Amino acid sequence: MSEKKPVIVYGASGYTGRLVCEYLREYNIPFIAAGRSAEKLNAAMKSNVAGIETADYEVVTVPHTAAALTELFKGASVVLNTVGPFAKFGVEVVQACLAAKCHYTDTTGEQDWLITLEHEFGTRFANAGLLLAPGIAQMYTTGEIAAQLCLETPGLDTLDIAVFWGGSPTIASTQTILVNAAMAKAYYLEQNKYVEHQPDAGLYNLAIPGQHELALALPWGGTSHPVWFKHDPRVANVKVLGGVFNRALMLGVPQIVAAALEATKNMNPDDRYAALAQTAAGVMNTMPPRENPRVNKSMDSVYASGSLGRAHCVIYGNSNYKQTGMLQAYAAAHLLQQPPKRVGFASGCQAFGHHELLGQLRSFGLVGKPVLTVHD
Repeated sequence: MSEKKPVIVYGASGYTGRLVCEYLREYNIPFIAAGRSAEKLNAAMKSNVAGIETADYEVVTVPHTAAALTELFKGASVVLNTVGPFAKFGVEVVQACLAAKCHYTDTTGEQDWLITLEHEFGTRFANAGLLLAPGIAQMYTTGEIAAQLCLETPGLDTLDIAVFWGGSPTIASTQTILVNAAMAKAYYLEQNKYVEHQPDAGLYNLAIPGQHELALALPWGGTSHPVWFKHDPRVANVKVLGGVFNRALMLGVPQIVAAALEATKNMNPDDRYAALAQTAAGVMNTMPPRENPRVNKSMDSVYASGSLGRAHCVIYGNSNYKQTGMLQAYAAAHLLQQPPKRVGFASGCQAFGHHELLGQLRSFGLVGKPVLTVHD
């Protein structure tokens, strides 16, 4: 290679990785598309990244070891990681970022991974002046934007969050759902303490804005929001439910998860992970089609309350994976031009500002103007 590209997309051949590359091209940012297979990377760039012929990029293969990743990351500034499940594959990437002095982001909402990152790497990244920002994605960041808009009204301490989207999970997302359900607990925040969601509660019926029919929801691993807000002095309680608008698909999720858990309950962790990955492949083994904004809609709703006040914010959008790709690319664009608002362990809003992220989403036509109602 000649001069090192400033941004590395690790896992660039996956569904989300391709979209990250697409939006890096929109921001005119040179990047390295990295992963284990040159064949998959080249095919993904040429066939699945719109406008790739005008992008400044290179394809680089790398083994998934901390040493090899450190060597690749040296000389770059930002690593955008899309290789999950992150609790299994993320540690080597984070170690390499710290060693190579690179900012780190990823797209996860795995609570156990976020908690691990905060405890084991947060201070180390902060001391190095680096950002450690997992969970920059539509399912987490867009809802966090809505929550932050509600919290601009003082005196609100409870967040009730609903996240919905149209379409189906990707191959990697399906695998993460099963692995997370089997090998980690899901928490909500109650009076600043983590409380476990009832594992066998099943589907929740949820009234969501904009439709008469009740939607079906799950804790979806607890999501990242309780972790982000645990150290926010304004907030004491956070509960999140989410799902897809497709009711039939939601009805099948608990059965698939329950069957996978029962079939693998006596296995050791490595064998259990392999079996769950195989089950996930049987559920979803093809890439979803490119998103259609008329079909792939998103809705993030936050009710914020306090003893004497209330606020409600809804953000309607489309193409949740495109939202994720854009948010990741903007994080890189920001970090290449100026330091984040916070170093160490931080969310997208804490690192870049919720109004700034909202402005970027709106400028690309991915979300509408938030509908904010305040009673104080």
